Amino acid sequence: MPTSAARPAAVVVLAAGQGTRMRSTTPKVLHRLCGRPLIGHVLAAVEPLGAERLVVVVGYGADEVAAALPEGAETVVQAEQNGTGHAVRLALETLPSLDGPVLVLYGDMPLLTTATLRALLAAHTGDLTVLTAHLADPTGYGRVLRDDGGWVTAIVEEVDATREQRAITEINAGVYVFDAIALRAALTKVSAENAQLEEYLTDVVAILGGGVAVTTDAAEVDNVNDRAQLAAAAGALRDRLLREAMRAGVTVVDPATTWVDATVTLAQDATVEPFTVLRGTTSVAGGATVGPYADLTDTVVSEGATVRASTCVGAVVGADATVGPYAYLRPGTVLGPRAKAGGFVEIKSSTVGADSKVPHLSYVGDATIGERSNIGAATVVVNYDGVAKHPTVIGDDVRIGSDTMLVAPVEVGDGAYTAAGSVITKDVPAGALGVGRAYQRNVEGWVARRRGAEDATHDDEGAAQ
Repeated sequence: MPTSAARPAAVVVLAAGQGTRMRSTTPKVLHRLCGRPLIGHVLAAVEPLGAERLVVVVGYGADEVAAALPEGAETVVQAEQNGTGHAVRLALETLPSLDGPVLVLYGDMPLLTTATLRALLAAHTGDLTVLTAHLADPTGYGRVLRDDGGWVTAIVEEVDATREQRAITEINAGVYVFDAIALRAALTKVSAENAQLEEYLTDVVAILGGGVAVTTDAAEVDNVNDRAQLAAAAGALRDRLLREAMRAGVTVVDPATTWVDATVTLAQDATVEPFTVLRGTTSVAGGATVGPYADLTDTVVSEGATVRASTCVGAVVGADATVGPYAYLRPGTVLGPRAKAGGFVEIKSSTVGADSKVPHLSYVGDATIGERSNIGAATVVVNYDGVAKHPTVIGDDVRIGSDTMLVAPVEVGDGAYTAAGSVITKDVPAGALGVGRAYQRNVEGWVARRRGAEDATHDDEGAAQ
């Protein structure tokens, strides 16, 4: 008799279906929620179990699904969708010498947790252990049949169930642990004599003489079959992620208007204001505040920094730096400690040194800005000549006047200034003032001469207004 399984010998993930109810050319398991495809969430739950082999059964969009799998995952193609029993049989053919516990589950269960899978494995001491749940409305699920002692004797699919069996609220979650040798033998006895004309994996339960069950929270076992269920699963996962973050010491002011990916990291004492979206590998350090209305993707927000009403993609915001409102930090942007990217500022592929500021209405691209420098309003780093991008270097303690055009490649030395309204096309030496504008000319008496030629009644009308 097999002993309790702390680690599966293999995991088989069933991911061959198209998911016609999704009404999409994208394979169902590749539809995304909270930063991962459906199958990505399943594999994230499986990965800590340390299975010796991971086999994913693919079918529709096989190449796309295979490309989304982690290194080390093996695939087997189910060219014809002949049922779950057929899919598992194909998977076992790639594991001819497999011995020990085999975990089988579906690739469209994003809410399944590692803790539940560990509990299922811990309970496995025979040929079969099955995961079940109780649903108020079990429509669409296979029903679990038990004897008076609680032993699971069979699982009957809804289309094949009697009226009495359909009244059962305990459903099959589609997650099993089998003994590999027993499963291999049982699959040879599965037939397709049923309403669907398919080989049901659930028939193995009766063939093996039944097994034990582990019952879990119904929310964990929801499959995603259409876009409405995808959105509902995303909301449930969002709520779980934020609940875990808050219990770990993160302040989330309004969870209902906050969205986070499963891959986001929030440190203790970070604050997330309402209407904030955190995606990808974004991390927010302790003491930092993001939002309201922040949209961050693959961005690092360091200790004490603030990002308000801004979009950041692939950026690094240094300690105690400030961003926004209405700033756009594009990939490759690095703000140093206490730096500032203010209102309506766009920065791309640039480094802004410690204590330097780009306060408002400016564009900085492919530039390096030193420490304690200030970039005046409406400054534009003209980095693109229509063919190639060119660098701009601004030193320490520089003052760039408002409405300056810095035409790259150009360098402004330490302590230098540029006059407001200048077009700088040549390097400005350290400590110098760069002026690149026409001299002002005042035309004395121009207004009187110009207005004198107009109708005199115009002044009266203007004064009345």
